[in-house]
Amino acid sequence: MKWKEWLDQWSMTGLSISAGFLKMEWAPNDRDRDAAWELYVELLTRISTQYLQPEHGDEKTALDSIHSLFGLTRETLKHHGRHCSEFAKIAIVVLNQVVRPFTSKWHKESLAGAFDKPARCRKFRDELSQLQEQLRKYTKMLADMASVEDLTELEKTGH
Repeated sequence: MKWKEWLDQWSMTGLSISAGFLKMEWAPNDRDRDAAWELYVELLTRISTQYLQPEHGDEKTALDSIHSLFGLTRETLKHHGRHCSEFAKIAIVVLNQVVRPFTSKWHKESLAGAFDKPARCRKFRDELSQLQEQLRKYTKMLADMASVEDLTELEKTGH
């Protein structure tokens, strides 16, 4: 299977990836699978993929949890080393193209007091919901890469 076909399978065609890379074979090895499993568990158990009910939670804490994905991904990459390149290719792109725009925007907004304003909190939660949708796809991709049963939709959510 080519990378393009694998990304198409998960509806992640909106990622900006060079055409040459997309033509390459998608062939994860055991190190990729181990790295994917580690990050899969982290994503599956965080606000990154879990529904945040309007009356619960805290916007700053949710933003911090999303931001922590950078450190978790870096640690996973360092721990598994250069032999998890298939994992690295998707992890880096998702961080830079999906997560970073959200965290950059909302970090600046939070410093400006956005989370003290109910309308901005609602806007944050709306955008968080959109990000969660993309990260649930990513979580499913990681389950596929790790060759494990996907539990992303295990729980019934309130939305």
